[in-house]
Amino acid sequence: MQVVFETLLEQLSLSVDEVDFHNALASAAGAFDIPAFAYLSLVSDRVTKPRLISNYHSGWTSHYLRHQYERIDPVIEWARCSECPFQWGPGFGHAGISTRQQQLFDEAAEFGICCGLTIPLVDRRGGVAAMTFAADRLDPTFMRIAEQYEQALEIMATCFHISVRRKLSGGLAVDGVSLTPREYECLEWTAKGKSAWEIGCILGIKERTAAFHLDNAKKKLGVRTKNQAVTLLASSRSSIL
Repeated sequence: MQVVFETLLEQLSLSVDEVDFHNALASAAGAFDIPAFAYLSLVSDRVTKPRLISNYHSGWTSHYLRHQYERIDPVIEWARCSECPFQWGPGFGHAGISTRQQQLFDEAAEFGICCGLTIPLVDRRGGVAAMTFAADRLDPTFMRIAEQYEQALEIMATCFHISVRRKLSGGLAVDGVSLTPREYECLEWTAKGKSAWEIGCILGIKERTAAFHLDNAKKKLGVRTKNQAVTLLASSRSSIL
C-alpha cells in the first residue's frame, strides 16, 4: 500500500498535463485491480467546460460531454450534496430519477459502466468534483475492494484532485500571458539556473524539447532572451504576492 501511495505522489508531482495525470491514476487504480476510473471537475459558472480525466471508453466520454450529461447525472447530483463516498449500481436512486436519467444509466451500461464507488471532492472555488472507480458488473471482487480500501481510495482521489487543481487550473500566466504547463515548468527551472539539458534530465524529455518549450515561452512573452523571460516570471509572482 505504501509503495502505491509513494508512486502516485511522485507521478503527480511530475505531471504537467492531462495525459500525465491519466497515466498516474491508471497505475494506482491498476494496483488495486480497479478496471475503470473517472475524475470529473465542474465549475459553478456552467460556461467553463468540465474537466474529465478517465479511462472510460472514449465513445462514452465524448457522448457524455456532448450531451452535457454532467448536468443530469444522478451520481454527480448525489456527489453535490454528499460528503462521504458512496456506492451505486443498478437501481441507484430508482424511485427518484427521470426518464432521461435512466437513459443515461442504460447508455453507460452499454459501454461497460454499471456500478462504482464515487468519492465527492471538496472544491473551494464553488464547483463540484468527484472521483469514480467503476466496473462493468456487480462483481463481488470489485465491491469487496471498494469497501476494504475505501479510505485509501478517498485519500488517493483527494491528492489527485489537489494536484490537478493546482497544475491544470489555467492559472499558468506570466505578465498576463498564458503559457502551457510544460512551458511554464521549463521557465521555472530556467529561473533556478538550469540549462535546457538539465531541464530535459529533470523532466524526462529531450534537451531540444526543453529548448522548444522555452523558445515558445519567449515568443509568447515577446522577449528575446531567457533572462528577460525569467524577469517577467519573477515580477508576475511578486504582483500576485
